[in-house]
Amino acid sequence: MIPKYRLPVHPGEILLEEFIIPKKLSQVGLARSIKVPVQRINTLINGKRDMTPETAILLARFLKTSPEFWMNLQTQRDLAIAQHRMALN
Repeated sequence: MIPKYRLPVHPGEILLEEFIIPKKLSQVGLARSIKVPVQRINTLINGKRDMTPETAILLARFLKTSPEFWMNLQTQRDLAIAQHRMALN
């Protein structure tokens, strides 16, 4: 049975599964490369922090993606959460 409500994947999970693990990066190494505190990467990967435009730009530059890629992941998740909350009211 397919669930009717499935939350889109958090951008941090994509960062971990599609970029950090395959490229054998560490959180510390990524943080140093994009000049941010390691806590920013860690909380993003653990879903405790949302993607910000600044982080999207920094990741895009380093990982050869686009900032829109990261922000679209966040927007899709935010919209799904909002729709779910509104449906409950």
